[in-house]
Amino acid sequence: MKEQTIYAPSTAIGGAIAVVRVSGADSKTIAKELLSRNIVKTPNRLCFVKLLDGGNVIDVCMAVFMAAPQTYTGEDMLEIHCHGGMQSVQAVLSVLSKTGARPAENGEFSKRAFLNGKMDLSQAEAVMDIINADASQSLKAALLQHEGSVKNKVNAVENLLLDALSGINAAIDYPDEAEEDAYAALPQSLLSAQEQIDGLIVGGREGRILRDGLKIAIIGKPNVGKSSLLNALIGRERAIVTASAGTTRDTIEEKLSLGGYPVRIVDTAGIRQGADEAELIGIDRAKQAMEQADIVLLVLDGSKNIDAADIELLRATQSKVRLIVANKSDLPKAEVDADIHISARTGEGLEQLQQAILKKATPSSIDCSAITNERHLHALEQAATSLAHAQKAGELDCIATDIRDALHHLGGITGTDIDSKTLDLIFQNFCVGK
Repeated sequence: MKEQTIYAPSTAIGGAIAVVRVSGADSKTIAKELLSRNIVKTPNRLCFVKLLDGGNVIDVCMAVFMAAPQTYTGEDMLEIHCHGGMQSVQAVLSVLSKTGARPAENGEFSKRAFLNGKMDLSQAEAVMDIINADASQSLKAALLQHEGSVKNKVNAVENLLLDALSGINAAIDYPDEAEEDAYAALPQSLLSAQEQIDGLIVGGREGRILRDGLKIAIIGKPNVGKSSLLNALIGRERAIVTASAGTTRDTIEEKLSLGGYPVRIVDTAGIRQGADEAELIGIDRAKQAMEQADIVLLVLDGSKNIDAADIELLRATQSKVRLIVANKSDLPKAEVDADIHISARTGEGLEQLQQAILKKATPSSIDCSAITNERHLHALEQAATSLAHAQKAGELDCIATDIRDALHHLGGITGTDIDSKTLDLIFQNFCVGK
């Protein structure tokens, strides 16, 4: 049964230009019917055309026809580059709906690219990672995955296991000739595969911040300058700053790029005794943010000597990865022992603070080709469990079963062995038009 032709805008609506994608066997017919000139004769060339609805001109635009299989989806494709206003795009979508094509589902273009062999599943998932990248290192990691870094690493382990499985099958079929060789080669093959998978898991956990970001919690008493520090780090007035203690009643989370890495920074309510009910809720959330953070910035008032409340916060955060930050260095200094002294008001020490955060909370070297997708890491952990069972099994057929289980989990990463329900769930998280 022929796949129905689909269409969707692949750019945000409201700019100067919008791109509407069409993919499927009817793309060629649609191009001939709707455009004022036959661009099918000159594939892969962007042409000036009028988009027609019967005899009416819908838009004056650019369009390009691309012939299968050398396209993103592996199918015939048409791209219409129309004016980007809401009315213009809606008019284009309306005329496409009359052709028998249907609106694309979330991620359906990338899903078709995967199903048509244009990319493996890990490469398809990298499309959304590229779109969602919040920092330069995140983008680099996503681009490497799109180029096949994950696929290549998984394939290397798969090839090792397939060779081992081939030796087992030969030993089962020809026990007198091959069994001894199979038993001799298996321990090293399984150990090597296990070590490679373990290395991928460790590298992925270390490189998690490339995808998920480094989470920082700003903790401290009221009025020590936590909100001022948040504003200084993100470069704009995000949190309300007043001279009154307890202004911040809830957590405020912002994203920024720090040294090329994505960061989620959380400003929290000041922690103190005697707070009212609303403030107490904010304090509870501040403590939750502290527990969930990769690094805590414990802010002290550098113009005042530490008191019992500061000492309690120092005690509460001593088991966390933390930096003790003495703020208000523009004021006369008190005797405050801190990792770094800053002034959120003047910017003094902020660059040193950023460098200290990266040094304290990130691995010394992060491999941008590391496998950081949580779904992929879970599959690797399941494959590692199967291989652990294989190394303990004594019979060849049991070992073979465990190896096949490991290959099944690895195939879930690249998409060579994955059920349709899981596939649908993955692409549901994509944008329409991607």
